[in-house]
Amino acid sequence: MSDAGATVGGPGPAHGGPGATRPHDAPPLLDARPTDRDRLPPGQHLTDKWPVLHYGKPADGDARTWSVFVRGAVAQPFELDWDDLMALPRREVLCDIHCVTGWSRLDVRFTGIPPGEIVRAADPLESARNVLVHATDGWTANLRREDLLGDGVLAAFAHEGEPLAREHGGPLRLVVPHLYFWKSAKWLVGLEFLEEERPGFWERNGYHMRGDPWREERFAW
Repeated sequence: MSDAGATVGGPGPAHGGPGATRPHDAPPLLDARPTDRDRLPPGQHLTDKWPVLHYGKPADGDARTWSVFVRGAVAQPFELDWDDLMALPRREVLCDIHCVTGWSRLDVRFTGIPPGEIVRAADPLESARNVLVHATDGWTANLRREDLLGDGVLAAFAHEGEPLAREHGGPLRLVVPHLYFWKSAKWLVGLEFLEEERPGFWERNGYHMRGDPWREERFAW
C-alpha cells in the first residue's frame, strides 16, 4: 500500500486478531439470495448464460500491476496494490444478479473482498454518505455508502472458483447483487467517498441514481 505512510493493520478481527479470516483459509460463505421477496424482479427474465455487456473495450488488466485507491472524504487516503488486496480477509458470496437490460442469473458464486475491509484504514468521514466507484478509462458509477458496505457486496476476483475473465471485469470488479448490475463496476480501480451525491457515467446518461431492481429503478425519468 502506498500514500502518506498509511498502513492497513491494527487489532481486531479485520486485521489479524482473533477471528480473522486469513487468505489461506477457506473463505466464509454468505448466502445473499433474497428470502423476503420474489427472487426474480419485475420485468426480468432468467438466463443460464452470462451476457457480456460494457461500454468501451475490456481493460488490459494484469493482476500483478493492479491497484485500488481510496480517497475523497476520508481521514487517510491510500492505494492498495494486488498483494495488499490479497492479504485482506475475503468472502465467498452466493447471489443472484440482474442486468438493467432485462436478464437475470440465479445462484451465482463470487469470491472477493468485502469493500468494508478495503476502506477500513481510510476511515471515511461520517458525513461521506455517497461513493463514486472508479473503473478503468475514467468510467464511474455512483453508490450510496450503505449500498457499497452492505452484506453480500464484494470486490470480486473469482467467479465459480476461477479467476474472473477479463470480459467479465477481471482481475477485479465490484459485485452489488441487490442493485442492477451496471452498479457492479468492472475493472475496479478506486473508491471515492463524497459528501454529496454525484452521478457516474450511466447516471449522467439517464439511468437511475440508485437502481433497485425490485422497484424497477432503471431510468431517471
